[in-house]
Amino acid sequence: MTDTTQAATWLTQEAYDRLKAELEHLEGPGRAEVTERIAAARDEGDLKENGGYHAAREEQAKQEARIRELKEKLRNVQIGTPPDDGVVEPGMVVTAVVAGDEMTFLLGSREIAGSADIEVFSPTSPLGSSINGRKVGDTVAYTAPNGREIPVEIKAAKPFEG
Repeated sequence: MTDTTQAATWLTQEAYDRLKAELEHLEGPGRAEVTERIAAARDEGDLKENGGYHAAREEQAKQEARIRELKEKLRNVQIGTPPDDGVVEPGMVVTAVVAGDEMTFLLGSREIAGSADIEVFSPTSPLGSSINGRKVGDTVAYTAPNGREIPVEIKAAKPFEG
């Protein structure tokens, strides 16, 4: 596996299209709407006590942060699914025995999952970082927030199909 593949975010075509459409809306009509609200509130006079102005400015800041987040997610993206090679990586549905309990979850982000009813763990979470790059059959451990070592046995890893 190359470094580029590991650094890439795997997105289904549906997830990519959804995020791309959201970005286009926020950069176009969304920005224009917020700018108009700020201008209208500014025209009302004293900005110190103008709740509408401050609310619009706060909304603008949140919107710009979301635009930056989406651009970053879409910057290095692989569309499709990761290879079905038994290696745990973002975009894979993992079945593992965690602290004695079997669980199935998606390693990745909520954006990948979309509306699918599946638990999601980030590759940067304690569990996610301990299994990322491992193979089916591997046993590893991670340190939980309470300081306990939690054993994890990887039973299966299949590409998320959406």
